[in-house]
Amino acid sequence: MNSSNEFSYFAYGSNMSVRRLAARLPSARVVTTGFVTGYKLAFDKLSKKDGSGKCDCEHTGNVGDRVYGVIFSVVHSERETLDTFEGAGKGYEPLSVRVDTAIGGVYALTYVATKKQPGLLPYHWYKQHVLVGAREANLPGDYVRAIEAVVSIDDPDPARTETELRAYSAT
Repeated sequence: MNSSNEFSYFAYGSNMSVRRLAARLPSARVVTTGFVTGYKLAFDKLSKKDGSGKCDCEHTGNVGDRVYGVIFSVVHSERETLDTFEGAGKGYEPLSVRVDTAIGGVYALTYVATKKQPGLLPYHWYKQHVLVGAREANLPGDYVRAIEAVVSIDDPDPARTETELRAYSAT
């Protein structure tokens, strides 16, 4: 799956979008999709930058709960960049998780929220990143519909919205 200079990264939120992740980590390549058991997708991670809700792979311990996502292969030299974009030590912490995939169980690095606030709502543009990635990855329909049903709000900064969504309008 990975060469000796690569690691597996499990993206379950806005980084599932290949266009978004590739702009951040040029080496990232999709390996497969899968899910982690005993976790649920939540939008309760407090964004330090804008106060909105961001994704969290929240541990529940319930075997019926699953968070779906994409496993990417990333070169080790981009790990520090990934830590920075993921906010390692600033609201997210890296965690090794077992991801169930069509090719078997794979251990991958992911990030879980440490600064959480129940009741937060994501901005529309952030939810769009998550949905684009979920659709690109062909995640289960019920799972995508659950993300579509998440209430989101307008970003009071229209310039940020335009910047965030620019990747999807480029041809």
